[in-house]
Formats: sequence, C-alpha cells, structure tokens
Amino acid sequence: MPVESGSSAAARQQKQKRKSHSLSIRRTNSTEQDRSGLQRDMLEGQDSKLPLSLRSNLLDLFSQIEREFENLYIENLELRREIETLNDRLAAEGQTFEGADLAKGALKTKASHSTSQLSQKLKTTYKASTSKPSQGVDTPSPRDLVIQIWNLFSGLCPKRIESPVCIIPIFNIVSSFKATTSRAVCQLVREYVGHRDGIWDLSVTRTQPVVLGTASADHTAMLWSIETGKCLLKYLGHQGSVNSIKFHPTEQMALTASGDQTAHIWRYMVQLPTPQPVADVSQTPCEDDVDFSDKDEADGEIDGPNDCPSIRVATTTLRSHQGVVIAADWLVGGKQVVTASWDRAANLYDVETSELVHSLTGHDQELTHCCTHPTQRLVVTSSRDTTFRLWDFRDPSIHSVNVFQGHTDTVTSAVFTVGDNVVSGSDDRTVKVWDLKNMRSPIATIRTDSAVNRISVSVNQKIIALPHDNRQVRLFDMSGVRLARLPRSNRQGHRRMVCCSAWCEDNTSCNLFTCGFDRQAIGWNINIPALLQEK
Repeated sequence: MPVESGSSAAARQQKQKRKSHSLSIRRTNSTEQDRSGLQRDMLEGQDSKLPLSLRSNLLDLFSQIEREFENLYIENLELRREIETLNDRLAAEGQTFEGADLAKGALKTKASHSTSQLSQKLKTTYKASTSKPSQGVDTPSPRDLVIQIWNLFSGLCPKRIESPVCIIPIFNIVSSFKATTSRAVCQLVREYVGHRDGIWDLSVTRTQPVVLGTASADHTAMLWSIETGKCLLKYLGHQGSVNSIKFHPTEQMALTASGDQTAHIWRYMVQLPTPQPVADVSQTPCEDDVDFSDKDEADGEIDGPNDCPSIRVATTTLRSHQGVVIAADWLVGGKQVVTASWDRAANLYDVETSELVHSLTGHDQELTHCCTHPTQRLVVTSSRDTTFRLWDFRDPSIHSVNVFQGHTDTVTSAVFTVGDNVVSGSDDRTVKVWDLKNMRSPIATIRTDSAVNRISVSVNQKIIALPHDNRQVRLFDMSGVRLARLPRSNRQGHRRMVCCSAWCEDNTSCNLFTCGFDRQAIGWNINIPALLQEK
C-alpha cells in the first residue's frame, strides 16, 4: 500500500475541515437540535484560544443575525415582486416607481409604530436616569444588533450597492421620507451651544429684555442673547434634569421644573450684549434636507460658557410632588403656577406664599406636560394614559374638568391658541386640533411619520410647529395643511431628536426656536408670508 506524504495528508485534512465548515453553514437553517450538534462539531474541529462556552455563545448570536438577514432578504424579495406587479399595472398609464422609493413607503408604516414605542421608552428611561441613579440598561435584541451592523456598513459604504435585491436600512426609513417641494424659505439664523446634555425645553421671555431660555438634562437652565447667541446667565439650583422653563408674563422671573421633584422660581437680571451682524447664510428651501452624514459634532465634550454668571439659590421652591416634575407654567396674571409630575397629579400653587392651592388628580398614568391659557384661568394637562384634561378655574367656587380622548398613545403636549382651540401632539404620530366648545371630536387631524414632542402655535397666524423624534421639524396650519419642513442636513439643523419648539413672532431675526438632544437650540427665520402664500 502506498504511503501518503505528510503534505498531502495535511491538505486532505484541511479540505475535509473546509467541507465540514461549509456543510455546517449551509445547514444552519435546519432544526435547533441539528444546529447545536453541528455547532459543537465545528467548534471541536477548529483551533482557537477562546473558551468553548464563549465561542458557542458567539456562534449562536451570529446564527440569530443570519436568520434576521434571511427574513429581511425574503421580505425584500416579496416587495420586489409587488413592485413589479404594480409597475405592470401602471405601465399602460405611463407611470412607474423606483423600487427603493416604493419599498420605503411600503415598509414605513410597518416600522414607524415600533420606532415610536422605542423612542418613548428611550425618552422615559433617560429622564429617569438624569433624575435618579440608573437601575440598569436593557440588552439590545438581535434585531437591534442587525440594525446597528447595517448602519455601520451604510456609513462605510455611502454609495449605492448594485444588487438584484434592494435591501433597505430600517433605521433610516422614516427620516428618508420626502414630500413635495415648498417655495417658502426657512433660514437657520443662529445656534445656541453650551449645554453638556440634551435640551428638553425652551421658552422666550414676554418682557424686555427679550432673551431665550433653555432647560437641559445637564441639571442647568440657561438664558441666551437671541441676537448674539451668547449665554447671559446660568441657573444651577436644581439637583436633577431641568425639564421645562417658562417666564413670568410681566416680571423678570423664571419657573423651572426638575427631576429632583421640585419646581423653582428664580429672579434674573441680564444685560444684553452689543448686537453682532448676522452671518450671511444662504437661503435654503424648506425641503432641502439632504443628509450627507449622520455624524454628531456635538457628541464630544463641550466646554460650557465659563464667563457666564450663575444663580444657585431659588427665590421660591415648590415641594409636594412625589415624582419627577416634568413641566410647569404660569397662570394668567402670574400670581399662581401649575406643575405636572410623574406622580400622576398636577398641583396649583400660590406664588407669594408657596402654598399648595389645589391638587389636580384623575390621570391614570404619568403626566407629560401642562399648559395655561394666555388670557383665561384654564389649564390643560397631558398624560401617558393617552388623554389630556382641561381644568377650568374661571369660577372660584366651581372647578370643572373635561377629558379629551382622541389619541392612541402618550399625549406628549397640549397647548392653547389665542382663540378657543387646543392643539395636542402624541407619540401615535398625530396632531389634533380641538374646539373648546365642541370637545367630542377634533376639527382637524395631522398624520405624520414620527412621534411628536412639545409643539407650539404662533400667536398671530396660528402656525403649528411640530418637533419630531426623527430630527425633523414641520409646520402646519390649523386646518391640517402642511406648510413647510425646516432644512436638515449634516451642515445645519438638528442631528438628534427634536424635543420642543417655541414661536417669537415679534423678533425680527429669529421668530422660531427649536431644541433637541444634540445639545443645541436653533433660531430660525421663517418667512411667514411666503408660507401662507404657498398655502
């Protein structure tokens, strides 16, 4: 019998090993029992310094990833067949659709609901973590891992990959949705950078000097010069995330709500710096949201304004809540304030005595927002129980309450207009306009592709500014007609979730402000006449 040489024996062994590895991979879609046996056989036949248990866990994770990609592959094949069928039907009419665009639309509805739920969990978890010590972090699911891997490869390979199957990154489905082009011009005027964490809320003073106030998860509130973008004052009195900021209607006083279960009233005195000429920013159409990069320039450590004066002690501290105080606002006249908390109650306080006047209970889950009417003693509170409530204090002897039920998910905010309307936004990706005289059903419904956060309505023209989880800001009128979308790209706009919007129509340079979790507030100049003409 001929003797086999050492080199040929080694080559045969290596060939058998490759064959065994190939067979194991091809059979990973069989039953779980066969898969585990093949995994053990494959691990025993390979040389590695990793422990066997760790290698087994890694192999199991990659098997899950493989199954996820296989499901995506099958879904895309089905979508391609549907696209071909639709194109055949529309061929006679001379209409065709690009596979990628139609597939995005087909998948958008399926992914948007889960995205909304995930974003709400992230917002709630972060607010709790910035108010109290974190209790732990959930382990990402295999599908989340798939999405992260896809985004990694998408960032490394920005060019379109030519393939018979169009694989669509689920994470970017919502933000890639585009609508018709608008002729109106929305110009980014100034960025207000200095916070070390996300900005939850912002507001503009109603008295002179007119300044911008921001409330941040970094436990601070800041006052800014609108014209120069310089920080004028920093409030350091809270021990938790500052979740909202509102200004007194006639005096230089601010009201802030915090995760430390308190609301603070503090006086401020600021001196406006000499205005600087506004930078020459080219006018950008509202629909120009080309996104060349998802990099976040604010992810690094930002050195806050070191020369900014600070206040550390509140004039008045309001204590009685047993949970995070998520929002607060002044009642008309400024002699009383209302606070909303995660303890499911809203409290009405007397400013001069700091005493609790009324405790407004009835919501089944945590409150998310509260707002007061600009001219009447009316309060509206929003909650995670999918409702918002209208509290009437116009008659001192009778305090009535009305419940609005029209949303299917958390009501993130509800605000008054100058007239008899309330506008509510929700994580169910809708905004509804209500008439206080007929509260059975909304008079207008706006449907969007992302959860809506703290909205605002302009006083004069009643334009609704919608900040979204998907980094977009859209403008609508009270009848539900979309007017514009603010520009967003790697060069301008928000790079993270947009948390709040606030109008200031009397300001000539910036009449709309937005803030988000990219740690910055942005001042915009909205050409309102052009918006209304576009309508």
